[in-house]
Amino acid sequence: QQRIRIRLETRKFGKPATILDGINDKNTDLASIAQKLKGFCACGGTAKNGQIILQGDHREKVRQYLIKLGYPEENIELQ
Repeated sequence: QQRIRIRLETRKFGKPATILDGINDKNTDLASIAQKLKGFCACGGTAKNGQIILQGDHREKVRQYLIKLGYPEENIELQ
């Protein structure tokens, strides 16, 4: 059972970034999930070191999208 954490971080120059971690990358392709999320949120981003980083504050959108992808709602934690 995996705990997916979605949190907001302030990056360089005060820019907000949404960070997802806790997605089990053994049976899922982080890069493809990141690609879908970037298209859904209409923003830039990357997948590296077991994290997905999206530019801007998209916490609620990302949560809704992960639920739509089939991740259990009780395993997704907003911070």
